Amino acid sequence: MINIVTVGQIKEDFYVKAINEYVKRIGRYTKINITEVKEERLPANFSNSDILNVITKEGLKLKQHLKGFVIICDINGEKFDSVKFAKKLKMVEQNFSDTTFVIGGSYGVSEELKNMANLKISFSDFTLPHQLFRVVLVEQIYRALTINNNVTYHK
Repeated sequence: MINIVTVGQIKEDFYVKAINEYVKRIGRYTKINITEVKEERLPANFSNSDILNVITKEGLKLKQHLKGFVIICDINGEKFDSVKFAKKLKMVEQNFSDTTFVIGGSYGVSEELKNMANLKISFSDFTLPHQLFRVVLVEQIYRALTINNNVTYHK
């Protein structure tokens, strides 16, 4: 089973439709579950300690949903091309019943959460809006599953 645990909700309908389409496609190969935790708000005149407090609170909420092999999505994580990502996902699926992807909030995830991860991955050096990134993540999971099942979508 693939779990995606993320901070915040998708607001734009076109992102929701794209995510739902890929979730439906992924369902041909494996179960997928997306869990959203509430985003913490910063005060108007926030400090670095306020940011740390937000990351810590969000981290505690995310931590409750971690199962199996944990992959943190982090701009400083390891980079994969689609074929290598597919191979990694296949290896993980052979050894774990659950794979959990974590998408942090606007300020990332806590060091504690990063230290709990089995793997940290980066999809780009670009900063992507969280809603768009979720679409990219589910698309890449679907792409990996098609590669692993010899379906020609990925070409």
